Amino acid sequence: MTSLYQIIMLILDVVWFIMIAHIIMSWLISFQVLNLHQPIVGQIWSGLNRLLEPIYGPIRRVLPDTGPLDLAPLVAFIGLIAVRIILQNNAALFY
Repeated sequence: MTSLYQIIMLILDVVWFIMIAHIIMSWLISFQVLNLHQPIVGQIWSGLNRLLEPIYGPIRRVLPDTGPLDLAPLVAFIGLIAVRIILQNNAALFY
């Protein structure tokens, strides 16, 4: 069971890093530090969007429309942190 706990935490860590990269990249694109017309930037952005859309999509359907401000990454990030906290506080159940 310890292995299961460690695998779940590893997956959550990978998702956390991907979300951080997506959030930072979205800021850099918004402030025109990065240009989506550059091939590598466009490919990375497209890949991150494809990875995270299954997570953000259901959240966007539930949240009210806030115009250009997308709160789905924030809600998903807080949810991810909450799941990590819950798992860490109940880690004894995996041993």
